[in-house]
Amino acid sequence: MTTRPGPSAPRRRRASTAVVALAAVLVLTLSGCVTWFLPAKTSATSTPSPEKVAAALQPYYGQVLKWTGCGSGMQCTTAKAPLDWNNPAKGEIELALIRQPAKGTKQGSLLTNPGGPGASGYDFVKDSVDFVADKTLQDHFDIVGFDPRGVGRSTAVKCYDAKQMDDYLYGITPGQRGSDEWIAANTKVAKDFGDACKKNTGAPLPRVDTVSAARDLDLLRATLGDKKLNYLGYSYGTYLGAVYAGLYPGKTGRLVLDGALDPAATNFDVTEVQAKGFESALRAYLADCLTRKDCPFTGTVDDAMTTVGQLLAAVEKSPIQNSDGRELGANTLVTAIITPLYDATAWSYLDKLFESVMKGSASVAFTLADTYNNRDSDGTYSDNSTEAFVAINCLDYTYDADPAVMRQQAAELAKAAPVIGPYMAYGDIGCANWPYKATGDRGPISADGSAPILVVGTTNDPATPYVWAKNLASELQNGHLLTYKGEGHTAYNKSNSCVNDTVDSYLVSGTVPEKGKTC
Repeated sequence: MTTRPGPSAPRRRRASTAVVALAAVLVLTLSGCVTWFLPAKTSATSTPSPEKVAAALQPYYGQVLKWTGCGSGMQCTTAKAPLDWNNPAKGEIELALIRQPAKGTKQGSLLTNPGGPGASGYDFVKDSVDFVADKTLQDHFDIVGFDPRGVGRSTAVKCYDAKQMDDYLYGITPGQRGSDEWIAANTKVAKDFGDACKKNTGAPLPRVDTVSAARDLDLLRATLGDKKLNYLGYSYGTYLGAVYAGLYPGKTGRLVLDGALDPAATNFDVTEVQAKGFESALRAYLADCLTRKDCPFTGTVDDAMTTVGQLLAAVEKSPIQNSDGRELGANTLVTAIITPLYDATAWSYLDKLFESVMKGSASVAFTLADTYNNRDSDGTYSDNSTEAFVAINCLDYTYDADPAVMRQQAAELAKAAPVIGPYMAYGDIGCANWPYKATGDRGPISADGSAPILVVGTTNDPATPYVWAKNLASELQNGHLLTYKGEGHTAYNKSNSCVNDTVDSYLVSGTVPEKGKTC
């Protein structure tokens, strides 16, 4: 038996929310995660910015947001947006927002997206505003989190209950990986999931694409009263920000895109580059581990990589049963491995993971994988991030589930990343069987006429590799690259003062860093 290529096989999700979740579940010590407390205002309103839009859109752009206190100095509200931006009369959706009012002299709103796609910007601000933005930004801006369409508290994608989701994410698929039997079994899983999403979500399901979300973002900008958008996007949030800039270059204020996706990358490009990224991060962890006496590995980095590959092959052949009845297969173990790779401060949990698996225990692996999948200890799921992730990506990219093509790509992935790559193959099965056709148009975004846009890239970022930041900065007509030389996924507010000061100076004062700046 082999493990199913779960919904995240085409690419690995999550930006900073992965780190925040890991901190909460595993009691990681991260600096600056104490919520700022102020007496919440009982109510407030936002005066929308006057906008010249079509008559059918005027009720949306002209709506007055009514904010109410929702604890810890936060204010919350709900905005209305068209279900179909091309036909506003077809209905509407809801978008949930939360904000922390500026502590000092306010110079506007700063909207933020933590990534995914499918991660909750509402929860990002509510639970960890100090991780979103440092004191300088909190002094100058209302920090605004929102759930994009399809996500969380907004009009959301709904597919499975918790038991069904367990089987979808962790189930074991019969047959040898890549065989006709195995592909057929995964095709059925994909079709069943898509059918459930269509049935339980209804009309919004084909409308959760990123272009529609970017149009929502412009609506939110206007209803917040801002003439131009100030935005801090992480990981997938950089793609949302870039799409916005392409649609509304004249309405760009100050955009920071940290942990960039390359809009021109195809689905396979993304998969291959991410496989290489996680492989590189795994090697970096092992190099560090082997300098310590308590490291569970011996020999060289290559020897340790071979051992990891053998562990994956072993659970692929004979899954390890967990105390709750779930079985640890190779794909779940890969998920467990990559979760701490998002942040070098979490590498110590890889020691515990490998030690336990070597002893035949699946408990640590499931703790890490559950953190990644936002599965709670009682077996429920805290959000719909998996469903939203699949639904959004299935519309944003095109997919090819021809067995011959997928097998060729699997061979390329195994060559590019021999340990991680084989378990990131065959991901096209999921979206090729989605009930709606993809609507995304992948290609470079130049955003001609935009204000300066700051792109931040980390040299050994496993989830959004540095090459994507370089590509995006060069594709944008007014893109400016800031390089952080280090490990981990995204850089702002988690790397060093050089990065923080550069981003803060840009967002607060509009200062663009000199060409080639490296921190």
